[in-house]
Order: sequence, then C-alpha cells, then structure tokens
Amino acid sequence: MLVPVGQEKNTKIVMERINFFLAIPWNPDPELLSLGPISIRWYGLMFLVAFLGGLYFTNKILISEKYNSAITNKLFFYVIIGTIIGARLGHVFFYDWGYFKDNLLEIILPFKFKPNFRFVGYSGLASHGAAIGITVALWIFCKKIIYKPLLWLIDRVVIAIAWGGSFVRIGNLMNSEIFGTTADLPWGFQFLRATYLENPNIPRHPTQIYEALWYFLNFLGLYFLFWKTNAKNKQGFLTGMFFVWVFGFRFLVEFIKENQVDFESTMVLNMGQWLSIPFVLLGLFLVFRKIKFRYKV
Repeated sequence: MLVPVGQEKNTKIVMERINFFLAIPWNPDPELLSLGPISIRWYGLMFLVAFLGGLYFTNKILISEKYNSAITNKLFFYVIIGTIIGARLGHVFFYDWGYFKDNLLEIILPFKFKPNFRFVGYSGLASHGAAIGITVALWIFCKKIIYKPLLWLIDRVVIAIAWGGSFVRIGNLMNSEIFGTTADLPWGFQFLRATYLENPNIPRHPTQIYEALWYFLNFLGLYFLFWKTNAKNKQGFLTGMFFVWVFGFRFLVEFIKENQVDFESTMVLNMGQWLSIPFVLLGLFLVFRKIKFRYKV
C-alpha cells in the first residue's frame, strides 16, 4: 500500500505501537538470588538442572548395560570438564580470538582486567566447542575406564546432552542473549535488557525457545529410539540422528538469529552455520551406513 509522504512518520509510529502491544515484554533479572557476595543466576541453575537430569538418564541407561553408578559418576565428571573447557575454548577461538589473543588470562579466569578489574563470570560459551570437548572427554573415558568404542558411549550420552541443551537455552533466554532477528509475530519478544540494541522495544524471534523446544523433542525421540527399538545396536546411529537433528536445526535457525560477533555480518553463512555443516555431514554418514535395525516386538 502506498503511503503519502506526509503520513510516513505517523504510520511508522502507529506500527511501532501496534507491534509493542502484540509483543511480549521480556525483562527478567538474570540473578535469581543474592546472598551477600554470593549470587545464584538463572543460567547457572539451568546448567545444574541440565547436568543433574543428564546424570539421571545416563545412569539409568548404563545400569541397563550392567554398569554401576560409580561408572556413571566418573563419566559425569568427565562430561562436565569436557563441556566447560570445550564450550569456553570454542567461544574463544571460533568467535572472539581477536579480543582474547590480547587477554589470555581471561580465557581461564572469570574476570576482566580492562578497563578496570571486575568479576564477569564465564559469559562466553559455544555449543559447537562443547560438542568437541565432550567428544574428547568421552574418548579419554573409553580408553581409560570402560574400554568400549567411542561411538558406543556417545550413542548413550547424546540422550542426556539433548536434555541438557534444552535447559541451557532456557538459561540463555533468562540472560536475554542469543536472540533472533526482528519478528512481526504475536509471540515476538522485546528483549528490554539488551540495551546495546538500537531499539530493544522492537519484537524479535525468541530463538532460545525455538531451540529449547527442539532439543527437548530430540531428547524424547532419542529416548524412544533407545528404549523401544534396536537402534542402540547399530553403533553410531543415535549419534548420527543427534547430529542431524540438532545441528541441522541449528543451521536453519541461524537464518533468523542475530549475529553473535561483528565479523559474521560479512559472511555468506555465519560461524554457527559453518560449524554445523561438518556435524550434519558426519551425522548423515552414521545414519545411512548399511547397518539395519528393527522395532522390538
């Protein structure tokens, strides 16, 4: 519809007001509880739920494979270390090496030293780095503890990882980070704490919710395949399904996500998409290898 030149400004104001009332204002405090110098943040709580739930499901699976809880507890430790180190280094090297190459101590310490010393926590974590870190940790665990093929173990751990990924994305939502591009939709979120945006009132895709729901659906799908089919007997099949489902969706959702770092604006595909492609290809290879499985009867 053509709008007379004199009415363009008024029309823009009206549309912004309409979008404001259709959207969902989002302005939660990332800090859940504060007791003196100690604070509990939503993000940390979601990480705890992710790991504890993952521990429960992995323990249940390994007990069905005749392993005891002591093995699960050791595995839990390996996965935590692999997740944290991998996710942190993934962010450093994939997204922000330009900054960290001049601030090496900040890679391992939860502080910023410039322009003034302050505690900031580990705000930079990358899921692709976490995937690599977990894989390395599981490889070491297989070699040192259970003497099983790596794919055998990953097939049993991806169920817990899908569970955990869902809650980590909810943590991102509570932090008002990793959100989407502008969205003229009734469920668009106004990320009012993102003051670095030119206009935080403009509704955006709540991509954290999209990903959280997709991770949870992946968890349900993998859980069903493990317990109700013979999929676990085809080594690498569940791992392949996880890679295709999770990183395939990650590739697509990146089209409606804001770039996390400035240099991505000059890329045909952003960093998240480039990093997802190898996982998807590996997943397809694992899924379509000529090893059959059937439903239990």
